[in-house]
Amino acid sequence: MTGLAAVLFDMDGTLVDSERLWDVGLRELAIEYGGSLSEAARVAMVGTDAQTSMRILHADVGQEWRELGPSQEWISRRMAELFRTGLVWRPGALALLTAVRAAGVPTALVTSTARPLVEVALDWLGRENFDVVVAGDEVRTPKPDPEPYRLAAQLLGVPIERCVAIEDSRAGVTSALAAGAAVLGVPSEVPLDPGRRRPGRARRPRRPAAAPPKHLAS
Repeated sequence: MTGLAAVLFDMDGTLVDSERLWDVGLRELAIEYGGSLSEAARVAMVGTDAQTSMRILHADVGQEWRELGPSQEWISRRMAELFRTGLVWRPGALALLTAVRAAGVPTALVTSTARPLVEVALDWLGRENFDVVVAGDEVRTPKPDPEPYRLAAQLLGVPIERCVAIEDSRAGVTSALAAGAAVLGVPSEVPLDPGRRRPGRARRPRRPAAAPPKHLAS
């Protein structure tokens, strides 16, 4: 059987314009520790899980000795506040998600964000819009490792080679390509690596008999 099996959506920077909120929270945490977050460190955090982001922040403010747990708890609390009041859709994201669901194509949310914060976002995104959710703290090795996307396809019961992943970060694109999915890159806060396969030029599943929404048509 051939054709598009599922669409796998990243969350931050892809579906929702939340990277600007992360920018607020992370910079506030750096100030809380008596430092300031450099632009290079902030860019390096995009698409990574909470532990990796905290390691980068600690190193950036010269406090590698700090334990990760308290920092993760602080940023989780602050981001929950920001998510409840500040989430907005990325341009075209809601229309695409609505069209995919209307076409009956299975969907997954595959994010590096931890489950407690994802739950806050799902109250706004609509839980009914996703058949499967894979959060950053539910895998052993998060993006850029392929495990999150492989797990999403496994939970959906579809071959990853027939899935399209939609991503905005280098870590996410690396993860999805390594898993075997086709990838549509939609740069947000940081440019995607020009050395990688160009967005829209990744391997595509063969078009099914029932055409997908024109947003996804080859």
